Amino acid sequence: MTAAVDDELWSAIGDPTRRRVLDLLLAGGGPTATALSEHLPVTRQAVAKHLAVLDRVGLVHPTPSGREIRYEVDQAQLARAVAQLASVGSAWDARLRRIKRIAEAIQRAKPE
Repeated sequence: MTAAVDDELWSAIGDPTRRRVLDLLLAGGGPTATALSEHLPVTRQAVAKHLAVLDRVGLVHPTPSGREIRYEVDQAQLARAVAQLASVGSAWDARLRRIKRIAEAIQRAKPE
């Protein structure tokens, strides 16, 4: 796992509102910040700021559409984030298995 990619990307995804924005964007339709704000407990301006963070890390792409800007998820960057999460999950699973084996060995070594 490379730290150069992870920090900014995971900081962006770490916010619950931004995760909800991603969920709404993945539902489709290329919504605007205004349309997204109707489904969130924050203002349109706050949604726009969250979208700017997601855009900065490459998770969304804004597309001008008349006077509005519509947003779509970058599938490749999202897949990259999912792969990184899977990698982190696998590493922690391996660590936990080692800890379990050590704990079991200690337990077996205890005199009864």
